[in-house]
Amino acid sequence: MRADLLADPVDGLDEALAAVAAFDGVLAGGLLRPQAAHVAGLSALADAVAGSPLAARVAEAAAKSAAGAAGEEHFLALAAARIALLGSVHDALTVRLDEATGRVRADAPVLAPAEPHAANLLAAARAWLSDLARAGWQGIDHDLVSGAAQVVSAMLPDLGLRRLAVLLDGFAAELGASCPGAALERIPLRRWADLWSRAMLLTQPGAAGFPASGTATGRLLPLGVELNEHATAVHAQVHAVFEPADGSGARLVRAGAAVPKPDTVVGAGVWQLLRPHLSLLGAVSEGRAMELTGMPITAEGDLVWNDGHARLGEPAEPFATARVALPVASAAATAPLDRHPVRIAEPVFLEGYTISTGEALTFTIAGFPIRVDTSRVPEAGPLTPEAVAASSACIGLVRWDDGEFTVQPLAVETMVKKKVTAIHAGAWAGGTADKQGVKAEKAATEAVAVLRERAGRLLRK
Repeated sequence: MRADLLADPVDGLDEALAAVAAFDGVLAGGLLRPQAAHVAGLSALADAVAGSPLAARVAEAAAKSAAGAAGEEHFLALAAARIALLGSVHDALTVRLDEATGRVRADAPVLAPAEPHAANLLAAARAWLSDLARAGWQGIDHDLVSGAAQVVSAMLPDLGLRRLAVLLDGFAAELGASCPGAALERIPLRRWADLWSRAMLLTQPGAAGFPASGTATGRLLPLGVELNEHATAVHAQVHAVFEPADGSGARLVRAGAAVPKPDTVVGAGVWQLLRPHLSLLGAVSEGRAMELTGMPITAEGDLVWNDGHARLGEPAEPFATARVALPVASAAATAPLDRHPVRIAEPVFLEGYTISTGEALTFTIAGFPIRVDTSRVPEAGPLTPEAVAASSACIGLVRWDDGEFTVQPLAVETMVKKKVTAIHAGAWAGGTADKQGVKAEKAATEAVAVLRERAGRLLRK
């Protein structure tokens, strides 16, 4: 990988992000009675898209908002401009990453438009989001936030609206936990603006379309597992190389599962919640490939996992896959509404680097340092920051965070008792004999059993 390209600045990137940040500040203060700083933020957003097809609509929306006379259509235009800017940042960073890795990327997927329906519910959601924009994050209170509850309840039974319903539900829960806004010492400006603008666009009839899907038949070679854990939910995503049976080029794919969890289940115990939903985790632990037959797959490279379309294959060591198959695998493009810098997570193989453990752990490749984000290494596996710091090779995900590219380790090769040993973050995904892992699994089993017994007791009552 050419680390020098990742270190070079990307033209226009800082200006685009500055315009986004300026508008995010506007949403914090609200658009009911805009102040001078808010007017400047609106102008910055409009100027940033002045050369695009959105120019006229956004300029009008900015003027109306600055005068305190904006309607829902104007808020929608501002949300579209913000998403377009972050999409352009995503595209520029992805192009730079492809240049650094020499990776070929597929063309943008064609969206299958969603059926326009339930216009009344979409309008109700848009009205609530508009009220949020007028009040601003500093003006939220429980009465305003609770207005989403009825809309969400009406949306959830409709599969076509569930994507928006879940987004609104989670967004409202975060806002509700932060009320009153006037008392907030710190506001997550970027996150709440992301949620608001994405939800605003999804209220457009037919906007929640998905890339056309197909099927995958061939050999799946796992590279590693990314684990994201929340107090009440956990998500595992397997990154892999797929070799089609028809002999066409290898490509990068993902397969994931997300499940709710009790907050008492932590560490290696989370794997037992995930295993029933993703048998691929067992193959990862055993270092095996999987043979797929007609497995559903989206144009973005996400396998819609179904055990009926998969069987365990031959041994496939991830570092061998990373050295041989990963360099020639192509990458899928990202759907339009999903283009955001936070979505960047590209598998790479690194070796021949030197390690620095100063203020931050860094890998220096051909004289250019790249920061290693060990905070993303999960506790539910044997991989540790110390093992990463002593490694000689790494399978990781290149991400973009806080103005720079970083590496999230998924697995490393390091010396253990004078022998090169591979240590994987997802090594315990399918089960483990490791003492620490066994202890965590046992504790999780006991916690889940207690919760099930209590739930059963409540239901009987």
